[in-house]
Amino acid sequence: MTDEHTDRGQFSPDDLGRALHDILDHVELGGWGQPPQLFALVPTSLIAEQNPGLVDEDDDSALSPVAQEPLEVSAGDEPYAQLEEFLATATWSPPVEGVALVLEIVVLPPDAEGDLDSAFEPLLADPAASESAARAAARKHPSARTARLAVGALRGGKTLSLMRLQPAPDDDPDAPMELLTHPELASTLQSALAATLDDREAQG
Repeated sequence: MTDEHTDRGQFSPDDLGRALHDILDHVELGGWGQPPQLFALVPTSLIAEQNPGLVDEDDDSALSPVAQEPLEVSAGDEPYAQLEEFLATATWSPPVEGVALVLEIVVLPPDAEGDLDSAFEPLLADPAASESAARAAARKHPSARTARLAVGALRGGKTLSLMRLQPAPDDDPDAPMELLTHPELASTLQSALAATLDDREAQG
């Protein structure tokens, strides 16, 4: 193990991508239908130094995910209200160099957007109600696909989102699940996670 990544901002997008990939592989062992899960990203070299038994000798990752306490989420149309509240107030102290969130989402093809308009347009005066109606309509849409989204942020401003679609019933069970990404994928969540890493006390 080396300390080449110990300075803030020295972790690369590849380091973040490796951590998100490892998190997705870990979470997928529990199957689908899981609640959102949060992970602190800690330098692997630091964990190896303080708790050698927790790191494999051949582990060459720069960052290690550390699972946090399960998030309290409510049932119903708005299961992520507590998640939004948490992200608005959370802060992290050193040695946490990054944070990652994994959650399941509904994905629709671009041409399905018009099908949702009729569900929430009558409720536009009530943003919460219109959002709830849109989500409910998306879940019931015949073209809806469930996906697992992993979003991460590092101190210094680097962010990344990765997504895997849940296999369809007629998919080859032995085929590897495709990993998708895009700079604008879950950009709002990227910003929210990055904000939890701000030195808010210093700024205030």
